[in-house]
Amino acid sequence: MSEIITVGLDLAKNVFQVHGADSKGNAVLRKKLRRAQVIEFFEKLPPCLVAMEACGGAHFWGRELSRLGHDVRLIPPAYVKPFIKRQKNDAADAKAICEAAQRPNMRFVPVKSEETQGASSVFRVRELLVRQRTQAINALRGHLTEYGRVVPQGATNARRLVALVADEGSGLPATARASLRVLTVTLSQLDEQIEALDAEIGRRARESAVARRLMTIPGIGPLIATAIATLAPPPDMFRKGRDFAAWLGLTPRQHSTGRHDEDGRALPASLANHRRQQCHHQASLPRVSAPRHLAGKDAGAQAADAGARGLGQQDGADRLGVDEERRGLPGSGHGGVKSVSGREVVGAEEG
Repeated sequence: MSEIITVGLDLAKNVFQVHGADSKGNAVLRKKLRRAQVIEFFEKLPPCLVAMEACGGAHFWGRELSRLGHDVRLIPPAYVKPFIKRQKNDAADAKAICEAAQRPNMRFVPVKSEETQGASSVFRVRELLVRQRTQAINALRGHLTEYGRVVPQGATNARRLVALVADEGSGLPATARASLRVLTVTLSQLDEQIEALDAEIGRRARESAVARRLMTIPGIGPLIATAIATLAPPPDMFRKGRDFAAWLGLTPRQHSTGRHDEDGRALPASLANHRRQQCHHQASLPRVSAPRHLAGKDAGAQAADAGARGLGQQDGADRLGVDEERRGLPGSGHGGVKSVSGREVVGAEEG
């Protein structure tokens, strides 16, 4: 195992898959490991590049393997998927991870420390509680709608929902009010827990110099400032400010057609849009199946007659006439007369 340069490790709950490659990228090791065997295996392995997908538990194993002297790289799963050649399984995933790690322009995720992961948990818990509060509000609004009590959407109107349930004179049945109070109590508890987490986030924002500096930017409060200071990768991971803006999601998505001319050069936007509109126009033209009088001709004669009558090439054209018949249009159906490119075709077949 001294010739192993790169190792692809596919993480799992119990059974891990290892794929080792030499300096030329040739596979020299394929092995399954139980969870208790992972540390023992990498202790005996000479220091090398160990790549894993940035998924659940990846940062934990990254810290453990880094203590053993290995160079740990975490790869986003979306960057690993293109390297899976055939069926997806643990062995194929480990091989794809190993191949992706050898790419010179591959992007990696930095391994987080325990303190960073612990600080980021407050945002995950708060996000979960906010979703649960939204579910409780929607459920409460839906139940009250059944009794003719309609309240506008939004968390700011949740108090009106709670007031309707608590009001004895609202006209709600006593049996319904007893069950709806469970939702109102749950809603109040979620509000208290979210407020407690907001207070914790505000305290961290006041104690962090980076967060205080970020809050000087208009539109950034304690929540966003603390999230950026906690969750953002180190600055040296970004080559330029645009990369950091892309990490934040501030750059627009690319919606180009990707069309090129015969020489492989990108077409101007106007020409590309023109060609795309032509393709859409051709796709919208109906296709009529071959008439009965062409059934006895050979392939060449059929093609010539079909071209003369302007028969299209789009899928689903054999439905022409059937859909019209369903809509009750006159002159449709089997044996009707249909005009194709200015000529009449008698008895066009249906699919």
